[in-house]
Amino acid sequence: MKLFGVGTDIIRVKRLKKSLKKKIFLSRIFNEEEITKCKRTKLNSNCFAKRFAAKEAFSKALGTGISKGINFNEIIVLNEKSGKPYIKLINKTKKIVERKLKKKIYKISLSIADEKDYAVAFVTISI
Repeated sequence: MKLFGVGTDIIRVKRLKKSLKKKIFLSRIFNEEEITKCKRTKLNSNCFAKRFAAKEAFSKALGTGISKGINFNEIIVLNEKSGKPYIKLINKTKKIVERKLKKKIYKISLSIADEKDYAVAFVTISI
C-alpha cells in the first residue's frame, strides 16, 4: 500500500468541554456510539476530545478539512476489544472518501492519546 496522507491534531480539553454541554454540538460532531461510550467513561471530556482530534486529523490526512460534504458525525472513532482505536466511515462521508481516494480498499491508521489538559491524534491513510 502507498501512503496517501498524514494528519495530526491536538486540542485543549477545556476548550471542548464548554461545547459538550450543547446537545446540538454533540449530535453534529459525534455519532451515537461515541456519545454512549464517552458518557460511560470517568473522564468523558477527554474521551470526546480524543475523538474530536481524531476527526480533525483524519480530515487533514484526507486533504479536505471538514468541507466538501465530509461530516464529523459520519467519522466514527471506536475501539477494538484490545483497546486499539480505529475509524469507521459511514453514509455520505464514506462515499466521498472512496471517490477522493479512487479506491474502495484503503487503510486508515489511528493513534490517539490524552493527558489531563490535552488530547492528540495522528492519522495515516494508505491506498
